[in-house]
Amino acid sequence: MLKDITLGQFFPGNTIVNKLDPRTKLVLMIAYIASLFIARGLFAYLFMFVILLTCITISKIKPKAILRGLRPVFIIILVTVFLNIFFIRGETILFQFGFIVITTEGVVTAAFMASRLMMLIVSTFLLTYTTSPISLTNGLEKMLNPLKKIKLPVHEFAMMMSIALRFIPTLIEETDKIISAQKSRGADFETGGLIKRAKSVLPIIVPLFISAFRRADELATAMESRCYHGGEGRTSMKILRFSAADYIALLFGAIVVTIVVLLGIYF
Repeated sequence: MLKDITLGQFFPGNTIVNKLDPRTKLVLMIAYIASLFIARGLFAYLFMFVILLTCITISKIKPKAILRGLRPVFIIILVTVFLNIFFIRGETILFQFGFIVITTEGVVTAAFMASRLMMLIVSTFLLTYTTSPISLTNGLEKMLNPLKKIKLPVHEFAMMMSIALRFIPTLIEETDKIISAQKSRGADFETGGLIKRAKSVLPIIVPLFISAFRRADELATAMESRCYHGGEGRTSMKILRFSAADYIALLFGAIVVTIVVLLGIYF
């Protein structure tokens, strides 16, 4: 299960999506997520699904990687569906047994919520899959540059976000190694009640925290040895510049948002 968590991984490529400016991809992701919450009705959700499928095809990300990334959040999606089906009341009753009532409105809402959640997660994956952590840091810092006028540490914030994103796969790999090591010593993580399973997690959490703090200390030492002192006076090796493809992509994003709004109004 841990190996299925693909958030933070980057797949180098030479596609149009990979070549886009990171600021463009950040804006498009925000626009897509906003469109998901604006979307109303079947046609709007189908349109959003087609857009996402087109982006995945263009970026040449394997569907297997997308599905593998969705597996860890499958429980969350199931819980969301369950809550919407059994707790949303409507006029058309499909099934009733005592206090358990399932309505058409609840089923429809559950389907829309599950679709929205899956598309939201996949769109986030698509950003990290096609953008390196360094590019993502630079793009985020450039977008937040206006906040420097009110003395906010924009560079430090972008750097922390990038480091956190970068170390997700590393910590997942470390956790998997610790679990394997504990199992080889006779640890049992799969049997027993809830309390027993909760106690069995301690042999994993303690060494994981120690490893995380050790890695953080090593990273801080490495950055200090390279004379890193924050964003003051720093320059970038790669200067971000918008290309014609970026402007076309931003225009396309604006058209998508407009179409979603119109579909919600007229359909």
